[in-house]
Amino acid sequence: MRIGVIGTGRIGAFHAGLLARHPEVGSLVVADADRTRAARVAEATGAALAGGADEVFTWGVDAVVITSATASHAELIARAARAGLPAFCEKPIAVDLPGTLAALRAVEAAGSVLQLGFMRRFDAGYRAARRAVRSGRLGRLHTVRAITSDPAPPPSAYLPLSGGLYRDCLVHDFDILRWVTGREVVEVYATGSDAGPPMFREAGDVDTAAALLTLDDGTLATATATRCNGAGYDVRMELAGEHDQIAVGLDERTPLASTEPLGPPPATRPWTGFLERFAPAYEAELDAFVHLARGERDNPCDGREALAALRIAEACERSRRERRPVRPAEVDGAP
Repeated sequence: MRIGVIGTGRIGAFHAGLLARHPEVGSLVVADADRTRAARVAEATGAALAGGADEVFTWGVDAVVITSATASHAELIARAARAGLPAFCEKPIAVDLPGTLAALRAVEAAGSVLQLGFMRRFDAGYRAARRAVRSGRLGRLHTVRAITSDPAPPPSAYLPLSGGLYRDCLVHDFDILRWVTGREVVEVYATGSDAGPPMFREAGDVDTAAALLTLDDGTLATATATRCNGAGYDVRMELAGEHDQIAVGLDERTPLASTEPLGPPPATRPWTGFLERFAPAYEAELDAFVHLARGERDNPCDGREALAALRIAEACERSRRERRPVRPAEVDGAP
């Protein structure tokens, strides 16, 4: 296979490296608005260097991986669909609902394939949690707690383009909550704080957020996120049922210290970021895409799944602004 990678920033370069080592990928074509950056990735991976995204579509690629700036995702997804090319796209499809729906309509009209990058679905811990819930091991599930904490804020220039903490960060928690439990979110109540670095206030964003989510079977879930967790990168999920409770992301590298005299020692090598913590999941995710593009497996995360997570994020943002409970079905564009 020949795969085009559009966007060679941090995640694009990482994906290009994984694809270059994949046994089913014969060659890569890479492109970026920053040609110098793309040239470095091409040299590191042995890929061909295209002059830009337009050129990628003329090189006879069999599929495309979209890891460019968020604002370009929807257009590139639609272009890949019109070209009949399977596409993998890092979340989000777009930063708003109208852009997301337009891209999905293009995919559906073309009958093409789109896989979204929600890598937690491929993480061993989350997969084990899904099996535990679905098997009945926990009994009736009553409480879920999802936590995402970044060790440091992103560059200030990124914030106005990110879509905000709910859409950019917590959307992963919303997706994995649906995937692990098999339930839908019917109501949210969310709040956020911009008391941290001033760049969040300047961008109209928050550095810390919390949401209470009610699932369609009555299960209650909380999802919290912060950009300012100096202890390290911390992503966990706790699930409690009438028979048992389990935790995802709790290991010797979790940046969490116990105050108990007999508690576990603090992590000596806490996780530093998402690429390190989820490296095996990213590899499994792209392997799934390669086999999806070859027609050898079903889609593990299609655009409609991403749309459902985005609706929850949109509902949380509306709830934060309006200080009231919001149902995702209220969000504009809901069917």
